[in-house]
Amino acid sequence: MKPAIKTREQYHFLFPIQTRWADNDMYGHVNNVTYYSYFDTAANALLIQKAAFDLRNSKIIGLVVDSACSFLQELSYPEIIEVGVAIKKIGTTSLTYDLAIFKQGQNDASAQGHFVHVFVDRETRKSTPIPVEMRDALTKFQIK
Repeated sequence: MKPAIKTREQYHFLFPIQTRWADNDMYGHVNNVTYYSYFDTAANALLIQKAAFDLRNSKIIGLVVDSACSFLQELSYPEIIEVGVAIKKIGTTSLTYDLAIFKQGQNDASAQGHFVHVFVDRETRKSTPIPVEMRDALTKFQIK
């Protein structure tokens, strides 16, 4: 059963990405694993741009523990896409993202899915609470 197709209006953060020559597979479209790279890039862009997350120097890091993608329409090189990012759930130590990939000029998603980051101490890899500042910055992107 196909999921309900997401639209641009459902996202307050859209991150543009230029597809690359290497993204295409032998069938002439973006390979399925590359969509996860787009999700990862956009989710981290939200953290960096909107929650002032310092990936290199933070004492905590986000590890991906779950992800899924529904492929609705082919992407290929060359295209500029936009990845919509929303926060589905803010837990004590985790963030669940709702993501969708849109072709330039199209309102309906070409792909959509979710992504879960669990935040851990950089050194010990033990789960750690999301800092209040990050939590506060991300609430404006949370789906109600």
